Formats: sequence, C-alpha cells, structure tokens
Amino acid sequence: MSKRDGASGMKSAGKVAAAVVAVLAVLLIAFNGTYQIREQEQAVLITFGKAQAVTEPGLHFKIPFVQEVRKVSTTIQGFAIGYDDGSDVSNTDESLMITSDYNFVNVDFFVEYRFSEPVKALYASREPVNILRNVCQSCIRTVIGSYPVDDVLTTGKNEIQAAIKEMIMKRLEEQDLGVQLVNITIQDSEPPTTEVMEAFKAVETARQGKETALNNANKYRNERIPQAQAQADGIVKDAEASKTERINEATAQVARFNAMYEEYVKNPVITRQRMFYEAMEEVLPDLKVVIESPDGNTQMFYPLESFTETQQGASNTDRTDGTGDNIQNGLRNDAADIADEGADDAE
Repeated sequence: MSKRDGASGMKSAGKVAAAVVAVLAVLLIAFNGTYQIREQEQAVLITFGKAQAVTEPGLHFKIPFVQEVRKVSTTIQGFAIGYDDGSDVSNTDESLMITSDYNFVNVDFFVEYRFSEPVKALYASREPVNILRNVCQSCIRTVIGSYPVDDVLTTGKNEIQAAIKEMIMKRLEEQDLGVQLVNITIQDSEPPTTEVMEAFKAVETARQGKETALNNANKYRNERIPQAQAQADGIVKDAEASKTERINEATAQVARFNAMYEEYVKNPVITRQRMFYEAMEEVLPDLKVVIESPDGNTQMFYPLESFTETQQGASNTDRTDGTGDNIQNGLRNDAADIADEGADDAE
C-alpha cells in the first residue's frame, strides 16, 4: 500500500468522523435545544444561575448545555389536614383542637392551592407546600381557639372558614412564597368522644326544636294580628256609628225642646197642662181620676177622653134635669182647680 493510498484513507475517515460529530451535534441541539410548555404549566429558564419565568404555552428554544429549564404545574392541588386523604383515617395530632370555652373538638380541613409565580415557588423556599401546611395549621388553631364549641360544630362553620382563609392569605402575602391559596373548607367537626358527641346531637335537636317553635309562634302571630286588627276596626266603626246616632238623637231632642219652648212661650198655661197630662200618661198609664160632688154624684175627670164623654152625657142629662147645670159647673170648677194644681206641680 502506497503512502498516497494511506493519506486518502485517513482523509475519508476524518470526513466520516466529522459527519458523525455533526449529526450528533444536530441531534443534541434538536433534543436539548427545545422544550414544550403545556396548558396549566409554566417554566423557569435558568441561564448561568439567573432564573426567568416562561409562562406562554407552546414550543420554546434554549441554548444547550448553557440554559436549564424547570417546569412548574399551575393546576389546583390540595392536601388534607386532620385526616389521611388516601385512607380517610383521622389524624388526631392535627385535628384535635381546643375552643375558646375550653372544650376539645376534632376538626378536619381540606386545603386547595396553586403555584402563582414559578420562580418564587422554586427559589423562594425549599419546600413551599410544607410551609403552606404549617401556616394553615397555625391559622386554623388560632381561629378555632377564638370560637366557642357550639359555633365550631354547628352554625359558625362558614364564618370560621372565611376567617381562616383571610388569615392564611395575609401570611402568604408576607412570606411571598409564590403559592396562592384557592380555598380551605371544613370537612368534618365532631366532639372527641362518643358521649360528648351524643350530648351535642341532643343540643342540636333542642336548637332545631326551638327554631320550629319560634317559627310556629311567628306564624300564629301573623295569623292573629290581622284578625285582631279587623275586630278593632269593627269596634271603632260601631263606636262611630253609635256616636253619630247619639248625636243625631240629641240634636232631634234639642230641636223638639226648642219647638216645645216656642209653643210654651205662646201659651204657657195650656202647654203646662199638656205636659202634665203627657207626663202622667207616661208615668201612670192606667191612672184614672174620678171626682165626686157633694151630693154624691161622680164624674170621670181623667183620662180626657172619658172626661169628654162624661161631659157630653152630663149635658144630655141637664136638658132633662134642672140640677145638671149645678153639677156640671161644680165639676168644671173642680177640674180647673186640679189642672192648675197639676200644672204648678209640673213647674
């Protein structure tokens, strides 16, 4: 083999090696020079130790062996406090708490969070999720310790959740971990023993009975008030009608008295006699006045109708008997005297 043939062979091997290196370089650039960001995902591009957030999804390029990419999921994640999320077994070390009225209670929570800033989530702390868990436990115990046991077990859950969430968000804002609290909810709350649990159930039953009784009482009140108002309106209307009737009656009596007074002014004697007779008819409706003359004859003087009839009979008798005039005159005088006495008594 000549030297010329050996040189050409070495050149050919060098070209092959260069081609192989070029292919490998292209492959390295192709696989290590690009990266993909999916939906609900962000990336941190690190160049010589300097981190930069990449938030837009899609295909991106980087310098191989110079730039490094770390991805962070932005989906909502969660963890349980007070129980095991997988086996649903209670963890009393986390769930057992004391209330403001010095009662023990087991409360379970579920925390939902997401990474809002990938750079801070990776470099602001070593374990941001554990820090978030500790912050949540601290805030939970602080808020639960400020409420009585009845509120924790029954009616105060929504208020307690809101207070805990607000406190955790303030703590996270102060620490600036790049983690955002989405929500925290009370999964369960119960007394630590069966006896206490039964007692609280009895209290809750009594409270529900109280609310039912109050609702029934309000319903009865709402039904009775309109009825009572209607009765009161009826009484007022009857009273107004009675008042109007009394006023009209009094007005009529005044008018009648005024008319009588006008007649009295015109003829006082006759009016007094009439008033006397009318009063006697009203007080003693069966009253009869009989006048006996000295000679033993009698005459009906009252009522007036009988007196008139008697006078007519006496006149007819006087026509045949001469003594009738004396009797008639005596009766008239006696009647006049009685009438005058009655009128004086009436005055």
